[in-house]
Amino acid sequence: MKVFSGRSNEPLATEIVEHLGIEMGDVNFRQFADGELWVKFEENIRGQDVFIVQSTHPPAENILELILMIDAAVRASADRVTAVIPYYGYSRQDRKDQPRVPISARVVMDMLSSVGAGRVLTMDLHSAQIQGFTHIPFDHLYARKTMFKRLGEYDLHPEKTVILAPDVGRGPMAQAYAKRLGVGFGLIDKRRTSPNKAEVVHLIGDMKDKQVIVIDDMIDTAGSMIGAAESAVENGAASVIAFATHGLFSADAQERISASSIEKVIVTNTVNVAEEKRFDKLEVISVAGLFANAIENIHSGESVSALFNV
Repeated sequence: MKVFSGRSNEPLATEIVEHLGIEMGDVNFRQFADGELWVKFEENIRGQDVFIVQSTHPPAENILELILMIDAAVRASADRVTAVIPYYGYSRQDRKDQPRVPISARVVMDMLSSVGAGRVLTMDLHSAQIQGFTHIPFDHLYARKTMFKRLGEYDLHPEKTVILAPDVGRGPMAQAYAKRLGVGFGLIDKRRTSPNKAEVVHLIGDMKDKQVIVIDDMIDTAGSMIGAAESAVENGAASVIAFATHGLFSADAQERISASSIEKVIVTNTVNVAEEKRFDKLEVISVAGLFANAIENIHSGESVSALFNV
């Protein structure tokens, strides 16, 4: 087994190999003056079970880098190449919701399979149906095991705590958390006016004097998260904290969160949050152990889904 890392999230990949007790594979990256990428594996991978760790958040060249690494590994006669994608980009574009638009989540999957990826391993897809966009094995992990462990450190009273979904799409996810924790459930009904812009229309659920926990799969510009938090406070919430798997923090998200009613934002390290994007309210928890366990089980032919039953 060999594990290699692209450049999008080297800290997470380093943690993964530490959990596995192996050395990181040696791969070399160069860039021509015009920005063109060049990739070379600096060790023999013939007949090896190769895992390539690379999130696909912006810039878009992170996706291209992953594609080139997979192609290079296949051409170097690796026995199998698994794309380990902690954050699967373009997952919000999972259907043709208006005329003359692409299904970008499918396009990314087509690129992965066309260059020879034998398997995909990812976490908390924005839309689970993306698993059906390919014929190759697809393992979908959930951060909830790590999230539940962190939530367990809070003093959550069933009558005084509410899990709040920031939109209808996150409803099932928030309901699952509420059921597992034995607490209340709330839902925001919002209307999207343009990309990355939405307004709250209705709030369903009792927020009065409650500790509110907003759950989402990602924080991009933080508009949905902040809108949900402010609505909860306007409806009498005593406090609001936010949990999300993927912390993108685009544009001025960190400044807006810092100025909002959210007391704390907890995300995982599926995306490497740059130092300039970090802020006082932010806490990053690691999912390296989950990925390491999954990689071990894939390599040994054991069940992956059994690892994440909580």
